[in-house]
Formats: sequence, C-alpha cells, structure tokens
Amino acid sequence: MPRKIVVTSALYYSNGPIHMGHLVESIQTDIWVRFHKLCGNQCLYFCADDTHGTAIMISARKEGITPEQLIDRAHKEHLTDLKRFFIEFDNYYTTHSPENRTFSELFFTRLRDAGAITKRNIDQTWCPNCNMALPDRFIRGTCPKCKAEDQYGDSCEVCGATYQPTDLINPRCSTCGSTPVLKQSEHYFFKLANYEKQLRDIFARGYIQESVSNKLDEWFTAGLKDWDISRDGPYFGFKIPGEEDKYFYVWLDAPIGYMASAKNYCDKNGLDFDAVWNGRDYELYHFIGKDIMYFHALFWPAMLVGTGFKTANKLFVHGFLTVGGQKMSKSRGTFIKAATYAKHLDPEYLRYYYASKLSAGIDDLDLSTEDFINKINSDLVGKFTNLASRAAPMLKSKFNGRLGKLDNEGKKLIEEIAAAEKEIIQNYENLNYAAVIRTATALADLANRYVEQNQPWTTIKTDPEKARTTLTATLNAVRILTIYLKPILPAFAEKIERLLNVGKLTFADVPAILQEHDINNFERLFERVDKEKVDAMIEESKETGEKQAMTPEPTPAITAEPIKPECTIEDFAKIDLRIAQVVKAERVEGADKLLRFQLDVGGIQKNVLAGIAQAYKPETLVGKIVILFANLKPRQMRFGLSEGMILASGTGGKEIFMLTADTGAKPGAKVS
Repeated sequence: MPRKIVVTSALYYSNGPIHMGHLVESIQTDIWVRFHKLCGNQCLYFCADDTHGTAIMISARKEGITPEQLIDRAHKEHLTDLKRFFIEFDNYYTTHSPENRTFSELFFTRLRDAGAITKRNIDQTWCPNCNMALPDRFIRGTCPKCKAEDQYGDSCEVCGATYQPTDLINPRCSTCGSTPVLKQSEHYFFKLANYEKQLRDIFARGYIQESVSNKLDEWFTAGLKDWDISRDGPYFGFKIPGEEDKYFYVWLDAPIGYMASAKNYCDKNGLDFDAVWNGRDYELYHFIGKDIMYFHALFWPAMLVGTGFKTANKLFVHGFLTVGGQKMSKSRGTFIKAATYAKHLDPEYLRYYYASKLSAGIDDLDLSTEDFINKINSDLVGKFTNLASRAAPMLKSKFNGRLGKLDNEGKKLIEEIAAAEKEIIQNYENLNYAAVIRTATALADLANRYVEQNQPWTTIKTDPEKARTTLTATLNAVRILTIYLKPILPAFAEKIERLLNVGKLTFADVPAILQEHDINNFERLFERVDKEKVDAMIEESKETGEKQAMTPEPTPAITAEPIKPECTIEDFAKIDLRIAQVVKAERVEGADKLLRFQLDVGGIQKNVLAGIAQAYKPETLVGKIVILFANLKPRQMRFGLSEGMILASGTGGKEIFMLTADTGAKPGAKVS
C-alpha cells in the first residue's frame, strides 16, 4: 500500500540570498521527496520563508522600505533560485501569515494553560547607541566555554556550546560595535524540563540519528533549561496576546511555519489539515542542518507534545558545506550564491555532486572544485551521456529510430542492471545517496563495456540487425539508469523520456523492456565543465560576496563568449591543409589527454601531439587518413615538439570527433 508522507526542510531566512550551503539541505530533501513520489507514495513537501526578527527590521530600515516589502521581495527571489535547482515544493509559504499567527497564539495559550510557560524579570543586553534590545545573533563576543572569539550571543560555532548573551566575554553590538549594557525586562519562558521524560521517549524510538546521540546525552546531563520565547519591541513579528510591546521570539513561530504552510496547502486543496499533519495515516519527517539541532531536537518536539500535536517520525540532520576543506569564504570567492552558480554552471551538476557526497551521517560535505569538475566530466558526460549519445543517433540515422529485440547477451545486461533496483531503493530511503551514485556509475560502466565489446559501428557494416540489437540493449540500459537517477537529475530524465518516446518513468517501470519501439531525435544532455567557468564563478563571488543583506538583483543575462579579434581572408588563405596517414599513435606518459602521432604527409614525417586520448584508443587510429594543419608553426610543449594540428571538433573529453578522409586519399595531397 502506498505510504502517505509529509516532509519539511528548514526555513530560509528572508534577510539574505540563498547560497550553496543552503542548497545542501534543499537538494537532499528534494531528492528524497522525488524518490518517494517515483515509488508511488504520496509525499507532500512543505517549506516557507522565515520572516521575523530584529535582523529583518534593521535591514528594511537601512533600505528605507517596510519589513513587509523586504520579505515579499526575498520570497520571490528565494523561490526563483530554488526553482533553478529543481527544488519542487508542494507549498512554499511564509511565516508572516494569518495561519502562522493563529498557530503561534494557539501554542502559547495551550502551553500557558498546561503550566509550561512562566514569567520572570531578566537582565537583557541593550545597545544604548541603537536604543534597542539586542537579540542573540546581534551580539558577538568570546565563547565562555572554549574561549573562541567572534561568536554569536546564543551558541558557539566552534565547540557547539549554548549559553545566554550575558555569558559572552567582551560582548559587542554587531550592528554598531558599541558595548551593550544590561537592562531589566519581564519575559516569558517555556519550561523545557517539564517534558524531559517525553523527549527521552521520543529519542528512544529513533527520532534522531545515532550519530548525534552523544550530543543529546550532553544536553540532558547539563539539564534542560527554560527557553526565553519573548522579545521586547521594537521587533518585527507577532505580538504576544495581551501584551502591548512584547513579541514572540522568531524561533518560536519559525518551526510553527511548517504547520502554517501545510494548513495553507490543505485549505487550498480541499484536504483535512488535522488528518494530514496530525493523523496516524501520515508519516512526518524534518530535514535540518546540525547548527539548528538544539531547537528541533528539544524545543520543537516538546512544544508539539505540550500542545497535543504529534511529533515527527524522524529528524534528519546533515552537516555543513565546506569548500576545499574550509568554511565558505567571501574573500576567497567560495561564498557562492545560488544565482551566481546558476549563471555559470548547470544546476543539475551541483545536485549530482552533492548526491555523490551525501549519506545518512552528519559529517560535513566538502566541495573541491577539481573533484567537482572531474566527477561531472567523468560520470555525467563520460558515462551516462556517452552511453545515450553512442546509441540513439546511430539508431535514428541507420534504423530510422526503430528499436529491435534483445538477444540473450542483451537480456543478461538488462537483467543485471534491473537487479540493482532493491539496493537503489533502500539507499535512497536511508539517505545514502552516495551509494546510489556508486551503484549507478558501476552499472553505466558495465553498459559502456557491453557497447565496446559489441562495436555496433563495426557490425553495422556486416550484420545490421546485430548492430540494432546492441543499440536496443544499450538504450534499455539507459532507460533503467535514468529511473535510478531521476530523483537526482529530473531535467536529464525528462530529456531521456522524450528521446525514448515514453511517459513519465517511475520505479514501477524498471522491469519493462522497450522492443520494436520508435524513439525520437537525440538532444544534447550534458556538456563538459570547463575550469574557466568555475574560475569565473569564484571570481564573481569575490566581487559580490561581501553583501550581507539582500539587495535587488536582476536576473543576470547569459552572454556568449567574446569573439576573438578579426582575421582577414588573407590570413585564412595561409592555412595549408594536407591529407596525412597515421603511421604510429601512442599515449603520452604523464598526460591524461594527449596522444603522440607520427604522420606520413606524402613522404614527409611529422610528429603531432593531440588532446584526444579520452575519445580515441591509439591502436584504433593506425592507418587512418586525417586532415592536418600542416604549416602550423611547431610548438615546443611539455611532452615534446608538436609539428602541426590534426583537425577535430567537439566539446572535449570523449566528445571529440576527428575529421577523416576516404582511405583512398593520397597522403600529402592538398585539401581545398
């Protein structure tokens, strides 16, 4: 029976743009949701913008606009960025909504009536220069536990300790740098310790990963402390019922925003919210980063228990994103906005790369630009794209796009690929996306070896139907691999579905076989990643990464690569193209891309180095007739002297195609 599942991911704060660190969670969650939908489960994905707090108020004030205008603009920009990366919500809402206000007041009232809320005077930090109370994140200082400098007023990013702003050593206002003073004020507190037993019971049933159980033990050992849930005005948020100048702390209404988004969706789609959010028929899962685990592992489930709502089946926690083994940095250009990335590179590359690194643990995910380039070019271009591009164009041109039938060898290949379905499904379910990628790439290697062994480009000359059979098996392999990768690469999957002339593929389609079926024209799937594009993205991030608050930014125009300086027809006439025959071809030791050629140009011997090693095996080129740029000035390269250039075209890697001539052409003959 299909499962019914509700999924949430942490809200995006309206005070800044989405960056590549944020996308780790969104992509992880979206893959899981898409996987379940492809399994036939009903899976609803809810999220929203986190819109309240002092930071929003101050940013709006600096821009001379209202907080409402700022969060409306942020909502549009966030949604645009998320759609670029194929993040597909069932509802993306806002915490500044009537539903969220209603739920926040309901939570407060029920918790107060249950004796879980108390009031008392506190010393709070106040900036005399800004004339306002300073929220935790607007105070910086030295951690009282590990003595790390420049930490926030509520938690330390170095040791993970949580504390009160008044505990900071050498505190300062992060807005103006002034030293804050203490000022007494009456605040509301949530008595977290009232729910210690219920929390322990929730954890015992597997609410959180085992890898963070030690941290939970630390929290319980230290004792569960009351949580300040109110803030003094001026403040952008919801007023506490019965108060004139006190507001709910943003962290109280933020997780309630999950429920508000679900309620908004249910009301618009004729569903019973209580059945969807609170009913037994629906499973509930939260995806978060480890930096907000304290709120989601303790306060949020305690609030739900105290108000009579069910808690999630599981809290999935992931680590941070590092770039080159270090924290994202504005000065190094590695603090990259989602919009900046999408301007330079295909968003599906990032989905694939993150998936190749993600598991069920909370270890940090590191993005190495060199590894990123190699993995995309090797896997997406060299394995999956190559498999489809070797089969579909040939089938279309030589057999009018008509698939044949499988022979025993083809059936064995497809059965082996299909046999991995259960393993793939289990790894998706358990968030082990890296294992999914490993299995899929191994199967793609298997299929590519099958093509190499059967060589349809050769057998088509002697046994066309054998060639058709090989192409049929290859495209059936492509179809199953596409299903396995569809949660990760939705746009790629759509292209394959169009190519194969089939409907929306799901996991139920794995056992099917396409035979005697017409396919459509092949379209480009992925292009190789050039290091220059990655460098340009980093360089642009250095220029724009210093902006802290969100500012209006038009969608960047996509411009063509600049055209090089003009040459004259006289320049072009100097080129001497000659027929040449390959006498010898060999790999160049220490160079991944180069082949060394000895060419016969009508009795003249020339040595040429060509960067086509990933596209051609040297032993297959001996005797080939090629076109040589014969009068190109010799160039001394690291691996030897190159005395010309063999004409070829393509995007690089395996996508390079040499220009060849008929085998009867005479070496040395001029090409006009």
